[in-house]
Amino acid sequence: MKKEDKLGIPETRQHARKRKQKLVRNWIIGILAVVCAIAAGVGLYAAHLYKTAEQAANKAYDSENAVKTTYGEFNGKKPFAVMLLGTDTGALDRTEKRGNTDTIIVVVVNPKKKNYTMISIPRDTMADMVGDDSNDVQKINAAYSIGGAKMAMQTVSNLLNIPVKYYALVNMGGLMKLVDYVGGIYVTPPLTFTYSGFPFKKGVRQHLNGQAALAYSRMRYDDPQGDYGRQKRQREVITKLVQKLATADSLTNFSKIANNLSSNVKTNLNFQALKSILANYSDCTSSSDSDYLHGYSAYVGDAAYQIAPTSELQRISNKIRKLLGLKTATVSNRETELNSLNETAGFKFGSGETQNYTIYDPGTTADSVKSGKTSSKSSSKSSSQASSSTTAYSTSSSTADYSGSTNYDTTYSYSYNYNTNPFSGGY
Repeated sequence: MKKEDKLGIPETRQHARKRKQKLVRNWIIGILAVVCAIAAGVGLYAAHLYKTAEQAANKAYDSENAVKTTYGEFNGKKPFAVMLLGTDTGALDRTEKRGNTDTIIVVVVNPKKKNYTMISIPRDTMADMVGDDSNDVQKINAAYSIGGAKMAMQTVSNLLNIPVKYYALVNMGGLMKLVDYVGGIYVTPPLTFTYSGFPFKKGVRQHLNGQAALAYSRMRYDDPQGDYGRQKRQREVITKLVQKLATADSLTNFSKIANNLSSNVKTNLNFQALKSILANYSDCTSSSDSDYLHGYSAYVGDAAYQIAPTSELQRISNKIRKLLGLKTATVSNRETELNSLNETAGFKFGSGETQNYTIYDPGTTADSVKSGKTSSKSSSKSSSQASSSTTAYSTSSSTADYSGSTNYDTTYSYSYNYNTNPFSGGY
């Protein structure tokens, strides 16, 4: 039976066809309206995220140490390096405005290998403070407190003969909240210890919140590797944090993460550079390598230092320059000069002893050292025996889990010979 219209007249085929076309059209219009509404919502949300990110980047930007970037510098094809500095201001009642940087890591991002490499520089490494024209050497962690980011970059650049244009200063206290915002991280401790009330068990996979992550990366005196062991754990925490930040889950706390970064990070990478890095190097976050500058314990006067031999300075320089696609170049600076003079005077790297190391005046020759006719800014006053150890750790993911499951497994091993310095300060 044919359908009738409002007047009771039977519907013709033509009318039926038009009615169906109108019905389909209305459905299409309705679906498009929903799609447009969703797109508008997503667009507004994306615009909000973009604005939040821009505001956070601008707040963290250090315009005083701005560096002009070259065209295509962050195009996803060229490697680049950033010096990561970690201070402890604002954590556990520490309120210094500009303290020492007890974490110094040169990070090289390599798009060809699709990874990044972190190379730690021990906080007690002897280094010439570049920028004050005094030929004065200090522990390298003092460079930032003396001359800010500029001196820290120049000092590391001169020490290793590498280009250091960019830096990021991270407040380690702020790191606690950031770890919490991404839902915590999982680690597998290489040794058993308790620090700040948090227990860690060797080889047992554990979930850490922000406070626990800070404790895990801070301990040094109960580690047989001293500061070198701490550096290893710091790099592990940073790697796990980067992995979590790179996931879509971090978007749920995007505003909190952005605000945290803007309040606890300072960098001379501007918003445009950060956008390019995010867009073109995101696939480099899934894999990482690590290394460190190895030094030996020595006294300069009454102060305990780590002295990096010239061969080690050259090794790290070669590695970083190769990662950056640069030709290797000889490291020749105040540190290598002092190494040569001290070796002439009988200093032996790798002897197993904490020896005396002299800071000779500039212009001192090897002949004058041999004859004993020299002058120096520091005299040798004491010596002691340091423990020489060989440590090998090999850990893998175990069965313990304290707050749920995760996709992140930790499997690593490392071994090396070193001399610890029991008199070196720091938290």
